[in-house]
Amino acid sequence: MSDDNLTKSNMAGWKPTHSYIIAALCLLLGIAAGYLGRGLSSKTVTVVPGSAQASASASAPSPNQIPPAMAAAASTKMTPQDLQQAVAEQVPPLLDQVKRDPKNAKLLSDIGNIYFDAHQYRDATRYYGRSLQIQPLNGEVRTDLGIAHWYLGNADRAIAEFHTVLKTEPNQPNALFDLGIVEWRGKVDAKAALAAWQKLLDTNPTFEGKDMVVRMMAETKQHSGIQPGTKTDKPAM
Repeated sequence: MSDDNLTKSNMAGWKPTHSYIIAALCLLLGIAAGYLGRGLSSKTVTVVPGSAQASASASAPSPNQIPPAMAAAASTKMTPQDLQQAVAEQVPPLLDQVKRDPKNAKLLSDIGNIYFDAHQYRDATRYYGRSLQIQPLNGEVRTDLGIAHWYLGNADRAIAEFHTVLKTEPNQPNALFDLGIVEWRGKVDAKAALAAWQKLLDTNPTFEGKDMVVRMMAETKQHSGIQPGTKTDKPAM
């Protein structure tokens, strides 16, 4: 879902969502890094704080200080007006198709993606939810649903959606990556975040974002006072 979408089974299938989350986290934790691409589905991401985010690190800026759609603007040059125009142009034809084919899960998730890209996360959750009623085991859509809830400020719901994905796809890299983000930034639970990221690295040895995740883990340990090399005993699931 964020240079504009999110999940697949490896980095080549990342949505820009992951690029944006990484970029925002890098700013929040003081990591200097560029954007990562995915190959590709279509979303844009902003950082919306959970209730505990602002206290996650005394030296980190508040998530509210991160410009909305920072990565999207940098990578796509689309203005908010462009995004709204995309909704107005793209959604009605798809809704007409849904009227003719109401059980088409792909159409419904595509509508959700368009709303996500326009930062209309509540509408995005509505269509992701309808898509999942038809295909409840679609891990990509459910991960995007979790991210949308995160941007709506509901860290608990986001975590629940990621765990639902991991029940059937325990090594799903995007769900593990995002779980770590929300556990750390939304719940201030460094051990849970580190456990999710460690599992991501252990079960996806060819993960293209490995170096970035390692740096994120080091920064998380530093900001939470966990000694480098410490293993967490809290499982990712």
